[in-house]
Amino acid sequence: MENYRPKDGSNSPRFCGNRTFMRLTETKELENVNVAILGVPFDTGTTYRTGQRLGPSSIREASLLLRLYNHDLDVDIFKYCSAIDYGDVSVIPGDIHESYARMKNELVSLLEANVIPICLGGDHSISLGELRALKDTIGPVAMVHFDSHTDTWDTTMGLKYTHANPFVRAIEEGCILTDHSIQVGIRGPGVSKDDLSVSRNLGLEVITGSDLHNKGVQEVAQIIKNRVGDAPVFITFDIDFLDPAYAPGTGTPEIGGFTTWEAMQLLRESLIGLNCVAFDMVEVLPTYDSGEITAYAASGLIFEFLSIIAYNKKMELEEKA
Repeated sequence: MENYRPKDGSNSPRFCGNRTFMRLTETKELENVNVAILGVPFDTGTTYRTGQRLGPSSIREASLLLRLYNHDLDVDIFKYCSAIDYGDVSVIPGDIHESYARMKNELVSLLEANVIPICLGGDHSISLGELRALKDTIGPVAMVHFDSHTDTWDTTMGLKYTHANPFVRAIEEGCILTDHSIQVGIRGPGVSKDDLSVSRNLGLEVITGSDLHNKGVQEVAQIIKNRVGDAPVFITFDIDFLDPAYAPGTGTPEIGGFTTWEAMQLLRESLIGLNCVAFDMVEVLPTYDSGEITAYAASGLIFEFLSIIAYNKKMELEEKA
């Protein structure tokens, strides 16, 4: 059976057809599938700007320009990966707990079929639903978290379930291997001197934005690899990791961030060779996006996720040959 792959742009104009990610086939059939793109249009967990529910559709629209080959990694993605667009989770606006149950059910179906999910958010609260699914199918996982915020506050305005709390809840529920997990790019004004110690006391390693700027991509990439080791790893990428100049369309922007090039290089150098089992891209907010800059950045970084999955598979096959 041939791999699922995008439509050929030389035979079909990119503006034709349904807006799936990269114009992949939209299907729920999982036979001969390695990767599934799954929209999670949920934004009830936000605490400031809202509208991230429209993130999946804007990322899919921007992805229509993506092509099949990653020249930097020298890999034909769909030679090694059969990928589909799995559609969206039917979340319930205003009900985070029922929405979590629905997210988990969809993700469990994919994970039990040995399909790597790439989730399009939605706000960062969705990561808890994903981590619950991973725990139930694979067990606790390592986490590499690219963000400007730690998202480990115990409560926000008295609430335990928002986009500011998913990882403290996930750690409490035993979803995360904290001694193999790391948060990268954390920056911005704090509430108190103890902000970063909250994550560190939970067992997470924290690389601040200043650390990353000062140490550079290669050194931090090696820190990430050393931290994760051989553990199965969940990659979560909040688009506000990027500087607002590169991602204005987000809910809680923080200046002093990173370029799209730095993000691409960091993903490539840190994730190649790791046992990546799930990814998400969150907090894209089209209402505040200027010229679709943020959507193009998000879709391009998801292209890197796909490329890394394909590259890792290519290396596995060459080692066996």
